[in-house]
Amino acid sequence: MLEARKFAAEFLGTAILVIIAVGVATENFGFKLFGGSIAAGVVTTALAFGMVLTALAYAFGSISGCHVNPAVTLGFMASGRMKVAEGIGYMVAQVAGALAGALVLWGIFANVPGYNRNVQGLGADGYGQYSITHLNQAGAFITEVVLTFVFVTVVLFATHKAAIQGAAGLAIGMALVVVHLIGIPLTGTSVNPARSLGPAIVLEGHAISQVWLFIVAPLVGALLAGLVHYLFTVSKTEDAEVAA
Repeated sequence: MLEARKFAAEFLGTAILVIIAVGVATENFGFKLFGGSIAAGVVTTALAFGMVLTALAYAFGSISGCHVNPAVTLGFMASGRMKVAEGIGYMVAQVAGALAGALVLWGIFANVPGYNRNVQGLGADGYGQYSITHLNQAGAFITEVVLTFVFVTVVLFATHKAAIQGAAGLAIGMALVVVHLIGIPLTGTSVNPARSLGPAIVLEGHAISQVWLFIVAPLVGALLAGLVHYLFTVSKTEDAEVAA
């Protein structure tokens, strides 16, 4: 029963993340609601991702930890803070939640006059001609690895038992804002394979052909973050034992 509650929280949390944050991204860059300033669209979208994650962290954190991101879950697994079987269950729930959220969002926008998923899209990530800065594939891969490493590292250390209690949600939300501020003009910012895969499945076309990068690169970054966290926390434990 406890596992089912955790998986349900991950499903619902990821769905909400996609509906709200990807919804704002679509309004800004699909419907051009940012007016003449792309920077305004970047800032409001970054804030949407960070603020909704902060809210979700405090809402579902006590149930599942509120990963709502396969990269975060992999980071916990790589750092030894989560069992593999449970982690796989989290990932399945997250991907299912992202797809459900993308379908709900598509259903909402489909009722807007003139909406076309091939024109306004659904907040999909991309590189090359689908990047605001036309970042190439290699650059996009490096970007997603680095940004995911930064984000997952913050998550792991902010939720560690030695961290300031009660501050994790705010730290994690701010970290997501920051990586989006730099990442949106480059790749649209994934750092979350589920967030990218859900909309890509709905959109098909170039979104689905490029989505592999936004699955693989974030997972690589998360794995590195998990290993770094493990090394730091193990070293800290050993230092404490020597000092004692």
